[in-house]
Amino acid sequence: MTSETDSDGLELGRRDLAALGVGLGLAAAIGTAGTAAAAAADVIKVGILHSLSGTMAISESPLKDVTLMLIEQQNKTMGGLLGKKLVPVVVDPASNWPLFAEKARQLLSVDKVAAVFGCWTSVSRKSVLPVFEQLNGILFYPVQYEGQECSRNIFYTGAAPNQQAIPAVDYLMNQVGVKRWILAGTDYVYPRTTNKILEAYLKQKGVAPADIMINYTPFGYSNWQSIVAGIKRFGSAGKKTAVVSTINGDANVPFYKELGNQGIRATDIPVVAFSVGEQELAGIDTRPLVGHLAAWNYFESVDTPANTKFIADFKAFTKNDKRVTNDPMEAHYIGFNMWVKAVEKAATTEPNAVIEAMIGVVHPNLTGDYAAMMPNHHLTKPVLVGEVQANGQFNVVYQTGGTVVAQPWSPYLPESKNLIGDWLPPMSCGNFDVVKGKCLGKTTKS
Repeated sequence: MTSETDSDGLELGRRDLAALGVGLGLAAAIGTAGTAAAAAADVIKVGILHSLSGTMAISESPLKDVTLMLIEQQNKTMGGLLGKKLVPVVVDPASNWPLFAEKARQLLSVDKVAAVFGCWTSVSRKSVLPVFEQLNGILFYPVQYEGQECSRNIFYTGAAPNQQAIPAVDYLMNQVGVKRWILAGTDYVYPRTTNKILEAYLKQKGVAPADIMINYTPFGYSNWQSIVAGIKRFGSAGKKTAVVSTINGDANVPFYKELGNQGIRATDIPVVAFSVGEQELAGIDTRPLVGHLAAWNYFESVDTPANTKFIADFKAFTKNDKRVTNDPMEAHYIGFNMWVKAVEKAATTEPNAVIEAMIGVVHPNLTGDYAAMMPNHHLTKPVLVGEVQANGQFNVVYQTGGTVVAQPWSPYLPESKNLIGDWLPPMSCGNFDVVKGKCLGKTTKS
């Protein structure tokens, strides 16, 4: 229970005991409260803020599971952290964006967690961002996102656009010969901002406006017949066409099903997805989708000793050999282990000390390289493009030669092309304007 509940319970006991005149009982109650406070001091609470119900549960529930696994492993192998047991505090914001902020405030101000691992959609992250900044909490955000943000209180362990979207478009343009582009997304901040960046990038690359089609649908959208028919028509103009998909959550299931229903194969109009991984494919027949693409920084199919162990550990933890791993799970794996190293380095869970200690922390990723936390609070990451296989896995067809340093501020948009994030002195801000030579004071752009 929370400290408020414990306090209320103690006050009730005092009133009852005082009415009965039981002095020894009151002393016992106070002693029990002291013991509870001492016990609380011997643990470190870790918040888990992922949707376990609603449209995003299909994607977010595994992130809760992997964080619980990492906490259990840390307790078993290292006896916890700083000599204290790690205790997870799980809440369900239920795919409700305002509820994310409410649950974040509960975790930080009531449950007193040392760090939070959570959010998937950018609208949920933007909902909680002011809470973390106001209460000086720490959020590890594990999903690819649109950039245009660099908060001191968030560590972005997923990809920035130059670590996923831009390399994926380059692959389609240079290796597949795509000339016409359909930018299809769920109607919220991540797809709209990412597509704004991609549209500007494509035009800089000489793509005509008539060769770019943009479409948005609501969360949980299921009636894809007319939209997929429109995609088919747009792709019949005699130029190689591709779909760049920022469709999120369970809407992907009927979208891919309708592609198969209308006979759209990867050889005709390839789809490259930024929010579809092994977990999303686990619920559908992937045979009609063979050859369609996804761009991530990790795939379960990557064959390394570290990944083999990670997969085996997760299946054992969940007691289910059919469970799959994916990119955001690897991001939590890296972020959690970096947080442990930063806390050990700082010798405290005090937020300011941990935030400072995080910069420069290095940890192996699961694809055979190393992730480093940069001064802009983003990781260095490899970029991989994979083809969907009939078994729901991905065959890697492209990978960068090394890791890519994130650019949280897009160089392709005029409002951000001169900005960098750097939380080390002398800049120590999330939006330093290299032309004006000063910080702009606000770390996000809507």
